[in-house]
Amino acid sequence: MLTPKQNLLEYLKKDGKPECLPNTFTMCRGIPGDPCFKLIRGNRIRGTNSYDQWGTLILFPEDAPAAVPLVTPENQVIKDITHWQDYVKVPDLMGRCQEGWEDAIAAEKAIDHDKYLTMTVMGTGIFEQLHMLMTFEDTLMNMLEEPEAMAELIDVICEYRLTYMKLIVEHLHPDMIVSHDDWGSKNSLFFSVDTWRELFKEPYRKLYDYLHANNVIVMHHGDSFMEPLVEDMAEIGVDIWQGVLPTNNIAAISEKVGDRMLLFGGVDSVVDRADATEEEIRAETRRACNEYGHLKGFWPGHTYGGPGTIYPHVEKIIIDEIDRYNKERFGVAIS
Repeated sequence: MLTPKQNLLEYLKKDGKPECLPNTFTMCRGIPGDPCFKLIRGNRIRGTNSYDQWGTLILFPEDAPAAVPLVTPENQVIKDITHWQDYVKVPDLMGRCQEGWEDAIAAEKAIDHDKYLTMTVMGTGIFEQLHMLMTFEDTLMNMLEEPEAMAELIDVICEYRLTYMKLIVEHLHPDMIVSHDDWGSKNSLFFSVDTWRELFKEPYRKLYDYLHANNVIVMHHGDSFMEPLVEDMAEIGVDIWQGVLPTNNIAAISEKVGDRMLLFGGVDSVVDRADATEEEIRAETRRACNEYGHLKGFWPGHTYGGPGTIYPHVEKIIIDEIDRYNKERFGVAIS
């Protein structure tokens, strides 16, 4: 029987021979403790408010599932996009993250490389970084009214993320990097396809070309409606679109790009609640497997941008139900 890693690698091949569907993130193991993550997100401590390295206010209430930025007209970093250089101070990753890799390197070496893929998660993508530096409304308006200034800022953020990727690859060389950027709401894009192509397509191609040149699998997380962009995503090197909400037409997307880009998701996060019953969680997971499991490139799982659900018991049930589906359909479950 294939290991979880081998099964996924077969699934990624056009002519591969996987033994069953991949199961959520069970074939991946994250590498904790890298200096870049500590610098950029280490201040996110439950029960505290803080400012990140870019100057954005981050709230992490005691009862919240995660930290969130609070950007208002009064506290936004960029007051005038035409003079963004006067406001933006890019974190100095090269100067501050050259040392302190020992723990992360040891953690990477401790992973069973025959069984699991090593993985690093990079949150706050280019668009997300924009609306952490200015209000969401200003971000969208500036894309329309000041595209040249926005393009300049996007290039700076792209270079910052490229530096981040280079430090990760040079020190840890993970099998996969999960690159976050949500480009839509549950039901629509935040901007037109033409605007995305004008501002974001080539910066992301640059980032993902670098990862591919270094044999790193590109998993792009976007738990949003991004159906109109799927041909472009496959073209610029997204190997796996992770977070595919069922509000996207997964069957139609599979027909277009399922042989070039895996579609990881399909299980509606509405079941991730304290009061969700086991029967409800299993029913939603089985619906996704039954509805999409036969499609090219479909990979069932929850839609969050990394392992884990808000309520831990939910993920365990999802994993178990996918195992049940795989045993019934393929006679084997690999997780």
